[in-house]
Amino acid sequence: MRAILLAGAVGFFVSLLGSPIAIRLFRAWGWGQRIREDGPRGHLEKMGTPTMGGIVIMLGVLIAYVAARPGNEVTASGLLVLGVGLALGLLGAADDMIKIVRRRSLGLSMTAKLVGQAVVSIGFAYLALHVAHVNDQLSFIRDTGLRLGLFFYLWVFIMIAASSNAVNLTDGLDGLASGSSALVFAAYVVIAFWEFRHACGAGISERFCYHIGAGSTLDLAIVGAGAMGAVAGFLWWNAAPARIFMGDTGSLAIGGMLAALALLTDTQLLLLILGGLYALEATSVIVQVVVFRTTKRRAFRMAPLHHHFELLGWPEFTVIVRFWIIAGLAVAFGLGLFYADFLARGGTG
Repeated sequence: MRAILLAGAVGFFVSLLGSPIAIRLFRAWGWGQRIREDGPRGHLEKMGTPTMGGIVIMLGVLIAYVAARPGNEVTASGLLVLGVGLALGLLGAADDMIKIVRRRSLGLSMTAKLVGQAVVSIGFAYLALHVAHVNDQLSFIRDTGLRLGLFFYLWVFIMIAASSNAVNLTDGLDGLASGSSALVFAAYVVIAFWEFRHACGAGISERFCYHIGAGSTLDLAIVGAGAMGAVAGFLWWNAAPARIFMGDTGSLAIGGMLAALALLTDTQLLLLILGGLYALEATSVIVQVVVFRTTKRRAFRMAPLHHHFELLGWPEFTVIVRFWIIAGLAVAFGLGLFYADFLARGGTG
């Protein structure tokens, strides 16, 4: 438990204290945010705000993990979550740099992003199966018994691509993605620690125990705590009016780590509930595209959904806070389902 608290604290302070340094450096280097020309007019004033703050977030996660390691086992599961975050962070950094260099709001093509995400996903799936010894079953709150076989590789790609792109779509208002992701990371700290405390063995009933190694789940809780702290520290500077943006560097890394945590804690489909806000934002984009292509009309004034409410006249901060509430309710509901499953199997706490 002390290692988890230490990771959260270190991640928070590294990000909190490192962000002002990054703001000064990125501004001096000209790493400014490009804004969608068709977006809400109020966003144009954000043009040039330092971006690629995801570098600070990932630095905070890494330092937090190292700081919490003495006396604790380093596991393949923990390293895999970090690896996915770093790999997708690099992909996002390439996207951000293209925007900066070419001075436009468009970076990598969607095809290039998906190819990069596919490579990361295949590598993660192989290592998860053969090094971390994760089974290939579909899971909701626990394994469902449905073995995916080779389809597991495709499923991992779907999860990682969907999660990272959904967080990326949500990252359109000051602090929206960072505030909501801190909540989801907190949920995974609880889930991983609960699985650690109720791992099979040591006299715990097979009826409600978790078949994931205790060392792995503790390591996952530490990584989750470090990420939660790093994102919360970054939020201090990313909250409206933002002095720095995480960019695709941060949003793709965060989404990838959340998907990896879901896969390694056997809560794959539960991520859809815990990350309900991200699912809502991504769905709004899909609906907008489908409706426009079939009817030549728009379902929303603008997608993702947070821009729709801005164009309806909601102040930006109102949209952010209300969407944080949605994210919090989704996390609470997801954790409630996780605990209800434990109680239904005869667990007592």
